[in-house]
Amino acid sequence: MCGVIGIVSHGPVNQLIYDGLMTLQHRGQDAAGIMTADGAVFHLHKGRGMARDIFRTRNMRDLLGNAGIGHVRYPTAGSAVSEHESQPFYVNSPFGISLVHNGNLTNGEELKRELFKIDARHINTNSDSEVLLNVLALELERAANGTRTLTPEMIFKAVAGVHVRCKGAYAVTAMIAGYGMLAFRDPHGIRPMVYGRAETMAGPEYAVASETVALDVLGFKVERDIEPGEALFIDFAGHVHTQQCAKNPKLNPCIFEYVYLARPDSVIDGVSVYDARVRLGEELANVVKAMPDWEAIDVVIPIPDSSRPAALSLATIIGRPYREGFVKNRYVGRTFIMPGHAMRKKSVRQKLNPIVSEFTGKTVLLVDDSIVRGTTSREIVQMAREAGAKRVIFASAAPPVKYPNVYGIDMPTPSELIAVGKTDEQIAEAIGADRVIYQTIEGMKRAILQSQRADHPTRIVDFDASCFDGCYVTGDITSEFLLGLAKSRDESRGEVVGADQ
Repeated sequence: MCGVIGIVSHGPVNQLIYDGLMTLQHRGQDAAGIMTADGAVFHLHKGRGMARDIFRTRNMRDLLGNAGIGHVRYPTAGSAVSEHESQPFYVNSPFGISLVHNGNLTNGEELKRELFKIDARHINTNSDSEVLLNVLALELERAANGTRTLTPEMIFKAVAGVHVRCKGAYAVTAMIAGYGMLAFRDPHGIRPMVYGRAETMAGPEYAVASETVALDVLGFKVERDIEPGEALFIDFAGHVHTQQCAKNPKLNPCIFEYVYLARPDSVIDGVSVYDARVRLGEELANVVKAMPDWEAIDVVIPIPDSSRPAALSLATIIGRPYREGFVKNRYVGRTFIMPGHAMRKKSVRQKLNPIVSEFTGKTVLLVDDSIVRGTTSREIVQMAREAGAKRVIFASAAPPVKYPNVYGIDMPTPSELIAVGKTDEQIAEAIGADRVIYQTIEGMKRAILQSQRADHPTRIVDFDASCFDGCYVTGDITSEFLLGLAKSRDESRGEVVGADQ
């Protein structure tokens, strides 16, 4: 999971892209970067950390040009990376191309070997985004067929070639020196991408981004989602070209975007994230009311922020007070996307502090968006008990996370997932709760499908819910692949993974 943005404007875009990255900061806190295009010249600044810490006045002054792309990075391998692996990436042959990518290629290692042995292209980092950039560059070279001038048709032919070669999840924004901005999604639309338009005195300006909220903040009117498999090319003259570049596109968005990743004020593929989370609470309320002792609940308390809509609708349905029991320090990052258990555990206490009066002597139903590793949940339950709660019931608005995610979310090994191999009772014991309640997979899917606008031009066929149900929509994931992924991750941390995982 990362955040990407691209803008073609009539004036300097450095500040616009920076403001867009600040809006998308929740999608990645590991690194950030901006590349601007000043005619056929690119200007780049990127680094490790939050956007606000990377870009100073002197850096912004150097980012010249009326078009550009930006990226906030979340490490899909679960650990911090070098500054060289932050994005955007750049390649100068055959055309100058800069690229940012949200997602994860499932055949990245295979492509890396092919690029080196067959295509004589060297990949300098461990990032699959650099692999994707080189595949795009190679396909552009083939589409151009020896000419030095690109046409939109050639660009779309190159994207079709990328779709054939690249497997996995990818929402891409690229700048082609002297030509324009290109954006495209994988044929399943796993990762989101929208584009918008702003009318100015000098003429229309265009932007693409991972979430609608970034376009809203920057004053762009959202035109629509980029369709699965579709490519959008905006040349520097301001002309918009689009084409479907995949043979059998299907809309299978990542369901975790609605559960946790996206901001609630975003709309993804016709689904209001906020409305989806409200409906998740309604579905969860049915599970709660199936408990024999649910009437003993005194109060419903959300774990801020993303579980608030679900907790409020749940409390309304079961007829119990909704109360804010935790105060959040907003200067601490999202714990789910922090690498390392120790860092996550430490940050929970820094991020949340209980309001003791809301817990003392009460049976408390805590509602969170999901339970992944259980590290955060354990700390929160302990805080509730220390604040005087009589009983603590922990409810998850999402089903148990039991499988690795291979499309860009940091949950790659079963050993890190608390629900793997455990009953609900064992999970409750592990996090210190009296009871654990989970959403059903059917209820989760139903809640989000019912939230899609009836007039949205592309209906959701199904979701990538692989971390919940183990069904990988790209169809290329094997148990051997998952074991290799787990070994690669754990060996990098000096641990050993057995075949039983």
